[in-house]
Amino acid sequence: MSPLSSPPTTAESPWPVRTVARKIADWINRLGTVWVEGQLTQISARQGASTAFLTLRDPSADVSLTLTCPAKLLRDNDPQLTDGTRVVVHGKPSFYVGRGTLSLRVDEIRTVGIGELLARIERLRKLLRAEGLFEPERKRPLPFLPERIGLVTGRDSAAEHDVLTNARLRWPAVRFEVRNVVVQGSTAVPQLLEALEELDRDPNVDVIVIARGGGSVEDLLPFSDETLCRAVAACETPVVSAIGHEPDSPLLDHVADVRSSTPTAAGKRVVPDVVEQSQYVDQLRQRARRALRGWVDREQGLLDSLRTRPALADPHTPLRRRSEEVGMLGQRCRRAVLAVLTEQRHELATMRSRLTALGPAATLSRGYAIVQRVEDSGSSVLRSTEQVARGTRLRIRLTDGTVHAVVTDDE
Repeated sequence: MSPLSSPPTTAESPWPVRTVARKIADWINRLGTVWVEGQLTQISARQGASTAFLTLRDPSADVSLTLTCPAKLLRDNDPQLTDGTRVVVHGKPSFYVGRGTLSLRVDEIRTVGIGELLARIERLRKLLRAEGLFEPERKRPLPFLPERIGLVTGRDSAAEHDVLTNARLRWPAVRFEVRNVVVQGSTAVPQLLEALEELDRDPNVDVIVIARGGGSVEDLLPFSDETLCRAVAACETPVVSAIGHEPDSPLLDHVADVRSSTPTAAGKRVVPDVVEQSQYVDQLRQRARRALRGWVDREQGLLDSLRTRPALADPHTPLRRRSEEVGMLGQRCRRAVLAVLTEQRHELATMRSRLTALGPAATLSRGYAIVQRVEDSGSSVLRSTEQVARGTRLRIRLTDGTVHAVVTDDE
C-alpha cells in the first residue's frame, strides 16, 4: 500500500503539511539509484559550501532535474564541468522536506567524451538511414521563386547576415520571416523545434532555412538531435540545412531536402539571380522576336508567291477566256439544236406528204367516193362515205367485194 493512501483524509480531518511532506519523502527514499544523461546548466558551487547545485536538462525537450552533489566532486572532475557539458550522472532521488523540493543526489559524474558522442551520432545516422529518412526520393524540390523565406538562426549572428545579404543581392525583392533562437547548448533543440513548427504552419512561407556558423562537435550537437531530425523530415515545407562549414556534416544535412555547405551558399541557393534571370528573359525575347520575324517572312514569301500566280496576277483573263468558251459552247449547242429541229421538221413534212397522198381524202378530192354494201334483212344497201348530189352519175366498180362509186360526167 502506498504511504499516501492511508489513513484516508477528509475536509474535516486533513493532514498537516509536515505529514504529507514526510510521507512523500518516505516514498521517494524507497526508490533506488539511477543513471541519467543530459546537459548541465546553472552550475552553482559557492566558495566554502559543501554542497553544489546543478541543473540537468534534457537536450531534446524542455525538461530538467535539480542535482545536488558534494562540492568536492564538482571541483575534482577533470575536465572542468561547464554549462552545456553532456554528462552521465549516478544518483538517488531525494525529497527535501523543509522546502518540499525534489532533487537527484549525485555521487558520480561522467563526462560524455567526443568519441562517445560521435559513436552515438553514427548509430543514430544508421537508424535514420534504415528508416528511409535520407532517401533522395522523399526530398522535396525548392520553389523557383519563393514568396517568403523562413530563416531559423541565432540572433545577430554571422549566419543570419550571410543568408540575408546574399539572398537580397541576388533578388532584392525577397522577403524573410526570421526566427532567432539559441543554436547551441541545452535550450537549442526546444527553441529550434518551436521555430520550425511555427514557420511550417505559416502558409505564406515557401521554404525554411536553418542556418548556423561553424563550431566544435559539441556546439553542433543540437543539429544531430533525433527529435529535430524527425521534425524536419515531417515538415510539409521544404527545408534547407546550412550548418557550419563544408567539412561539418550534422545529421540535419542528410534529413533536410537541400544541404548547403555554408549559410552564404544557402542565401544563393534559395532565390534566383535577378541579373541572370533578366539576361535569360532578354534571350527569350530575342528568340521569340527572331522566331516571329522568321514566321512573318515565310508567310510574306508565300503571299508573294501566290500573288505572282496568273489567277491572282490577272484574274480577268481567265474569266474572259472562260466566258468565250461558254459563248462558243452556247453557239454550238444552238446550232446542234437547230440542226436537229430542221431534220425533224423535214421528216415530219415528208411523212405528212406521204400520208396525204395515200389517205382517202386525196382520193375523194379527185372525185372518187367510197361506198360499202351492207347486208341488212336480206337486202343489199349501198352506203357511201360521202354525200353525192342527187342526179349525179356514178360509175360503179366492184373490187374484192367492195363497191367503188366514181362520179362521172358521162351523159
